[in-house]
Amino acid sequence: MNLSVRYPNAKHMKHVMARAIACSTLLVLPSCQIPKLHQAEPGPGLPAGFNAATSSGATSSENSAQLGIEEFYNDQMLTRLIQQALVSNRELKILEQEVQIAGNEVLARQGAYLPFVGFGAGGGLNQYSTYTLDGASRNDDPYLPGKYFPNPKPDTLVGLNLSWQLDIWRALRNARDAAQQRYIAASEKRNSFVTHLVAEVAENYYRLMALDKRVENLNSIIELQEQSLKVAQAKKDAARGTELPVQRFQAEVRKNQSEKLIIQQQIIEVGNRINFLVNRFPEPVERMSAGFYDLNIHALSVGVPAQLLQNRPDIRQAERELEAAGLDVKVARSHFFPALAITGGVGFEAFNPMYLFTNPAQALVANVAGGLVAPLVNKKAIQAEYLTANARQLQSVYDYQRIILNAFTEVVNRMSMVENYSKSIEIKKQQVKSLEASVDSATKLFLNAQPGVDYIDVLFAQRDLMDARMELIETKKEQLSAIVNTYQALGGAGALLPISTPQQPQSHPWKK
Repeated sequence: MNLSVRYPNAKHMKHVMARAIACSTLLVLPSCQIPKLHQAEPGPGLPAGFNAATSSGATSSENSAQLGIEEFYNDQMLTRLIQQALVSNRELKILEQEVQIAGNEVLARQGAYLPFVGFGAGGGLNQYSTYTLDGASRNDDPYLPGKYFPNPKPDTLVGLNLSWQLDIWRALRNARDAAQQRYIAASEKRNSFVTHLVAEVAENYYRLMALDKRVENLNSIIELQEQSLKVAQAKKDAARGTELPVQRFQAEVRKNQSEKLIIQQQIIEVGNRINFLVNRFPEPVERMSAGFYDLNIHALSVGVPAQLLQNRPDIRQAERELEAAGLDVKVARSHFFPALAITGGVGFEAFNPMYLFTNPAQALVANVAGGLVAPLVNKKAIQAEYLTANARQLQSVYDYQRIILNAFTEVVNRMSMVENYSKSIEIKKQQVKSLEASVDSATKLFLNAQPGVDYIDVLFAQRDLMDARMELIETKKEQLSAIVNTYQALGGAGALLPISTPQQPQSHPWKK
């Protein structure tokens, strides 16, 4: 009796061991053919501070990126243009829809690893031939004595269906997490565009002011040249001069009048670029008209390089893309292992709908099945997918390193530009002041017909003054542009923008 008891147990244990060995083989064997991952080359270490070319603010933790648009620019006209651009710009709205699409992908991935349950109802009708097995074997309907089963025979089904792929290797959850990272990356891409949009509006605004100053300079020079032209004409009429000075001054006046028209065309184009950015049809752009040479934006503080990782949206975007690429590698790796899926259903089925209500217990139908499927033949495709995911991960690593290096270089270059152009402006102001004095002296001497002073001296003095003023205007414009671009390079206007969850609408602080 003991033997009879042990024998079934021993047989049962053999079956259990065989199943365990088979399952272990399914789980372990695929992992033997997983290719090795390639490692990325390390990038250069981020310096502790910016180099000596930047301002003294480089050694401080203060950072201009933390300043808002209103506080940094301190110009109500410019601020209104920027706010209108942030609300109405069409390219920004396109990027916001990309964020929404990425958020929808997260919502779709969130339910992928949960059971799918569906409700269904259906009906049918089958006509059986008497000369077939189904038709010849019809019996009496046990619920209606003395009557045959109906022919054609209807069929009614109401029930629930279930399908569930068990996420035993976290493939579905890793795919969900990757989608979440890409959603945040899409939000950071939008924030990065915001920084560029703010910088472009501000840069074109200051360019308009510079063009206004160029027109003002030309008007001033034309007025001086017209006065000299009158003097030359008067001397000619008094037989104290020739036609040559008259023609030279006349030609100079016409040249500058022509240049003025070209600059006015540039004003139209730059103004309409701003109109395009703020999504409105061409109209005059309101702007400041005085104090261009002495215009100063908020003082710049660049902080420390490590703050770029927190403040620059493009670096934050690259970081999220890198996280998503790493999760993609894990998803691709899971394809080497078996997948477990469960399907089932429960409901009520009868050839007469009345039985669904009179005898529901006997109309009950149910089924359940499970399958464990491991890849055995198509290994090359899975290996290729895994290696491709690894290659894309390496691309993300190198892109992250490149963006950090580029961000650091941009800050250094633009801070250096701000400092050097600021020093150049002070020198050029002194040059302009000296040339203004020389024009005044040459004009008086020419007017009084002093010996040794010819019209050509006046002409060259006026021309040098005009060129020096133009260079001063251009240098000031470049300085303002450098300040704007430094603010953008530090992450200004995008450093503090929020990242909403996929379930919530996007919130924008500029709409408050």
